[in-house]
Amino acid sequence: MSYGWEALPGLLEKLTNNMIPFLSLKKITEKNSEEILDAVKKVVLSGWYLQGDATAIFEKNYAGYIGVKHAIGVANGLDALRLILRGYMELGLFREGDEVIVPANTYIASILAITDNKLKPVFVEPDLETLQIDPERIESAVTERTRAIMVVHLYGRCGYTSKIGQLKDKYQLKVIEDNAQAHGCYFGDTKTGAIGDAAGHSFYPGKNLGAFGDAGGVTTDDDRLAEVIRALANYGSKIKYKSEYQGLNSRLDEIQAAVLDVKLKYIDSDIAARRHVARQYMEGIDHPFIQIPALDDWNSHVFHLFPVFSDRRDDLQKHLSSQGVQTLIHYPIPPHKQECYNEYNNLSLPVTEKIHREELSLPISPVMSEEDVIAVIDSVNKWTRR
Repeated sequence: MSYGWEALPGLLEKLTNNMIPFLSLKKITEKNSEEILDAVKKVVLSGWYLQGDATAIFEKNYAGYIGVKHAIGVANGLDALRLILRGYMELGLFREGDEVIVPANTYIASILAITDNKLKPVFVEPDLETLQIDPERIESAVTERTRAIMVVHLYGRCGYTSKIGQLKDKYQLKVIEDNAQAHGCYFGDTKTGAIGDAAGHSFYPGKNLGAFGDAGGVTTDDDRLAEVIRALANYGSKIKYKSEYQGLNSRLDEIQAAVLDVKLKYIDSDIAARRHVARQYMEGIDHPFIQIPALDDWNSHVFHLFPVFSDRRDDLQKHLSSQGVQTLIHYPIPPHKQECYNEYNNLSLPVTEKIHREELSLPISPVMSEEDVIAVIDSVNKWTRR
């Protein structure tokens, strides 16, 4: 059986003691539990639970970490992307029916943000080597209605390239980053979230920087966009009870901000731990019927997920489950095959469909023991393909 992220909070704690979990949120929290509890207690006793000091402090620290002028806390990662697109519409830069180029193999949230604003997603196939949008396929998808390229740093790997930057300049496009899975990742000397014109971030509990519930953020250097987004997220209001826009209620609460600010201090060491696990997987997994994506720049990947690929993916997953290794699929159904997007169901996107048909994510986290990593490698290598 395959599970999505939505099942994680209740599922993981039900695992048997001898199961290697895909991700133990409980163990991750235990690492810094005293600091987190102190931070939460401070918020609780303050009597101020929205738009207070905790949020302001986290926004400042996260903006500094990413390397941008503005970080705006919002309710979740989907809202972050929705608000960026909506902000550009309010500024008169996008109009209904305009097109946003997006990787076809992304999670559906990227597409939902586009269509929610009555914009049109234009699906571009990924590169099988990197699993990121194929920059060589983008230009042929550009039309007179194209306004942006949404770069999704899928699995925690940087999806931006110099070629995308050239296309941005050539066609005067916006680059919007979906940085939900790549906090702390780099393109050269620049962190993802600071590469494009604006970026949406998710702090869902299972992310590398995760809250204790839904949470998200927007980062940008654009002063006007930041001002509009902050208002849009607060009922369209810059001044209380005076709404300039038809806005949303999408605000990061003080408790989540306090939790995130504690965890932000440890994200780089957590990334290092994830890379350590990934390196062992890459060096230790040796199976003729399992493919592992190549990587030459370790700074360009923070290993939110560790995907492997097999044309007998479901059999591999059953085998690993029988060995006490929990795995997840990211994702079983591509966006263009989802029932809610039946207008795109007839699209032929063979690279994307192959990825969604063959991908399996192995356990990876900053709290995995060496014994568990070795056990996963051993279990993968002894799979007999049927």
